[in-house]
Amino acid sequence: MVFSSVLFLVYYLVAVLLIYYVTPLKWRNIFLLIVNCIFYGWGEPLYISIMFLSTVIDYINGYFVAKYRDTDRNKAKKFMIVDIIANLSILCFFKYSDFIISNLNLLGLNIPLLNLSLPIGISFYTFQTMSYTIDIYRYDANVQKNIFDFATYVTLFPQLIAGPIVRYKDVDEQLRVREHSVDKFSDGINRFVIGLSKKVLLANNIGILWETIKTSNFSELSVLGAWLGTIAFAFQIYFDFSGYSDMAVGLGKMLGFEFMENFNYPYISKSITEFWRRWHISLSTWFREYVYIPLGGNRKGKARTLINLAIVWLLTGLWHGASWNFVMWGAYFGILLILEKLFLKQWIEKLPAFFQHAYTLILVLISWVMFELIDISSITAYLSAMFGLNGAPLINTTFLYQLRNNLILLVILCLAATPFITKKIRAYNEKKEIALTPVVMGVLLVLCLMYIVDASYNPFLYFRF
Repeated sequence: MVFSSVLFLVYYLVAVLLIYYVTPLKWRNIFLLIVNCIFYGWGEPLYISIMFLSTVIDYINGYFVAKYRDTDRNKAKKFMIVDIIANLSILCFFKYSDFIISNLNLLGLNIPLLNLSLPIGISFYTFQTMSYTIDIYRYDANVQKNIFDFATYVTLFPQLIAGPIVRYKDVDEQLRVREHSVDKFSDGINRFVIGLSKKVLLANNIGILWETIKTSNFSELSVLGAWLGTIAFAFQIYFDFSGYSDMAVGLGKMLGFEFMENFNYPYISKSITEFWRRWHISLSTWFREYVYIPLGGNRKGKARTLINLAIVWLLTGLWHGASWNFVMWGAYFGILLILEKLFLKQWIEKLPAFFQHAYTLILVLISWVMFELIDISSITAYLSAMFGLNGAPLINTTFLYQLRNNLILLVILCLAATPFITKKIRAYNEKKEIALTPVVMGVLLVLCLMYIVDASYNPFLYFRF
């Protein structure tokens, strides 16, 4: 079940909200646990057992970490390590088994592939539950003695499938007491509609252009045609993923929760360092707090700092997928961030703002080719087209046709990827007696519902992670 579907919007969400608000406060977490399981089990009836197994493992280990952290730190640490190993073992088994086997077979072995389907959201909820026991060990979180409340946290449907990655310590108190108000519910609706519009009206439509270019013969792409395709994918993945995050934050507000922001207009960044402070913020925060800082961060000298960065970004690449293109993608950003830390960022900051933006966008666009095209030969062919190494012209009739048909959409995408539209609406609301926001939200919701009913192209890119 996806947020951008008639089933979710018209039936599931309406029913959940109606029943949730007539349910007594003390039973609301139990109700959420039930509907969370229905939501996940709708698409993964078998693999819901894996999520429950992870929940039980973390609940038990968290209990013993809390029990011994004051009296026997070594024993508490052992339970934390057991928890980390158990979670990573489950994740690696389902996500990386065939990747490991395929690479071992290159050495002459003939191990059959397992061909396991990837449990939806396993990368997200595994990181969430691991942070629980780690934070208990660090005294950053209290142990949750009610397993049903803990299971509600693990399975919370607004952010279960694709984040943002919500650490237990951030919602600990909210699981017990959370604010429900008309203003908060209204804010949640607005945020959900914005996210739905990003996904349905923007990401899906520009995604059609990318699918057309992606399935074409790369050797026949013009230079600008190849760049247009990369720009289309850049917009698609941003509005798809940030739209989902907005919907998750909005749904959380409707249910009384506050989730961390996951995106902050990353395409206005002036460096790669800034880009990763604005893109998938919950993942960057997780790796910083649970990998980079424990490895020593920047406290043990420049050489160790660079090694730590390299480790984090190789792991970041692997987190996104069990394929060498993701390893390449992670290594690519790791190298860029290391170079910026060493000297590049100091040079870039001396340039005019336009060139800082151009530098960042060009490097990010190149990265999306590695991210999206799994086959290394396809990546090479596409990058060759982008830089005119395939012998194709700068412009051809196909590019002009695609640009003309998508020009208005591209302009809207450019504006929506910046704070421009939000600022204009806010300024109008402050000056006029009649607020513009409800009108805009109403129109957007109607357009989204019309599109969802009529459209056949409605992918969600981060389901595969």
